[in-house]
Amino acid sequence: MALASSFNLTLLLPLVILGCLMAAACGNNFDEDFDITWGDGRGKIVDNGEALTLSLDKASGSAFQSKDEYLFAKIDIKIKLVPGNSAGTVTSFYLSSQGPTFDEIDLEFFGNLSGDPYTLQTNVFTRGKGNREQQIFLWFDPTADFHTYSILWNRRNIIFFVDDIPIREFKNLESKGNLFPKNQPMRLHSSLWNGEDWATRGGLVKTDWTQAPFTVTYKDFHADACIWSNGISSCNSKRPTDSDSDRHQRRFLFQELNEDSRSLMYKYQKDYMIYDYCHDFRKYVGVPPPECPNN
Repeated sequence: MALASSFNLTLLLPLVILGCLMAAACGNNFDEDFDITWGDGRGKIVDNGEALTLSLDKASGSAFQSKDEYLFAKIDIKIKLVPGNSAGTVTSFYLSSQGPTFDEIDLEFFGNLSGDPYTLQTNVFTRGKGNREQQIFLWFDPTADFHTYSILWNRRNIIFFVDDIPIREFKNLESKGNLFPKNQPMRLHSSLWNGEDWATRGGLVKTDWTQAPFTVTYKDFHADACIWSNGISSCNSKRPTDSDSDRHQRRFLFQELNEDSRSLMYKYQKDYMIYDYCHDFRKYVGVPPPECPNN
């Protein structure tokens, strides 16, 4: 069995490498893929580029961003969140463009008192307009080990995943009046910062700075993506061909949830969702945004 496994791996390795070259990024080297953008030394690339840590103390948090810009992508990264009493801390992981009419696709993790569940908030901004929050409790301890968090973004939909489980689907329903981010290239960002005024129980629970520095760790970044450079995308609009490398590269451009995956998403939403903007009738005075009946 060992010989057979080695033989199969040898056959597959060239295809994997070719797929990485054809696609925007295979990732997994933070030195090559990211820049530390602020934090005065609190953000560090470690383990020969295989991992990255961000830290927060009372003076400052820290952040990093991708060197590349993307116009559509499937992003995966493993994160181990701040352990212990993390109340008031916010770990943000998101795609964002620049300018006052920015587009953004957000994952935000709200720390909590030790033993309480972490809250994961997702949001979508288009042309500077957001207010599309959903919140769920994570159903595991995200500080005990690494878990994979993913964003799929193409012209058809945005899908958020936790350990390959879809937790939210945001469809492109421009024909029904909603806004959808599809024209502005975005960089991938992550930051660890102090949100004690609002993050944990609406700001009722403050940060215990005796626990600082707070640290979050990242590893195993991977992106299948269309890199945007000098106004040109590395992808075209054609459907995948019969080429293995081309199919690997462009599969995410047409990916959607099937019936089974959507049923799984509904199950987790039913069990763990604690807020959905589409059901916030005080905010929308009884009239939800036009995309809500279909999202």
